[in-house]
Amino acid sequence: MSCFGLDPRDRQSGLGAAHHGRISKVGRSHARAMLVEAAWAAAKAPGPLHAFFVRIRARRGHQVAAVALARKLTVLRWHLLTKEQDYLWARPALVARKTRDMELRAGLPQKKGNRRGPAYAYNVKELREREADLARQAERSYEQFVARWKTQPPRTPPGPQDSARGSQ
Repeated sequence: MSCFGLDPRDRQSGLGAAHHGRISKVGRSHARAMLVEAAWAAAKAPGPLHAFFVRIRARRGHQVAAVALARKLTVLRWHLLTKEQDYLWARPALVARKTRDMELRAGLPQKKGNRRGPAYAYNVKELREREADLARQAERSYEQFVARWKTQPPRTPPGPQDSARGSQ
């Protein structure tokens, strides 16, 4: 997170309580801006990332939610790369379409003929709708998962008189 400046600033002096502030903004500002733009796009698409954005937006506002989603995207990307896995909620037809578009922009030759490639599946409306339904189902499962979380009151550290009572 620190190379993009998406990590929260922590200020603490001595034994005092730590104060967690805004993001540090130390690092590549251009990369951070691109991640926030990607977060805005991810917030519009159905899926668990949209549900995360909506949950944070309700508590903290849309700007903070976008930055939180950018941080989540960065952590997600790091885990996927280090574990060499694919994103569980990826839409296969959309991924194939975007991959083929990148290949064409990179200069790979066009495939001529009447054989359809994997990117063609994105043109089938039924398949696109089925993938979007799966994304909405993932969004609902995330919302149900988060709804089971219970907020706990903040813990107070034991004082000197509390520790004396516990030993008696």
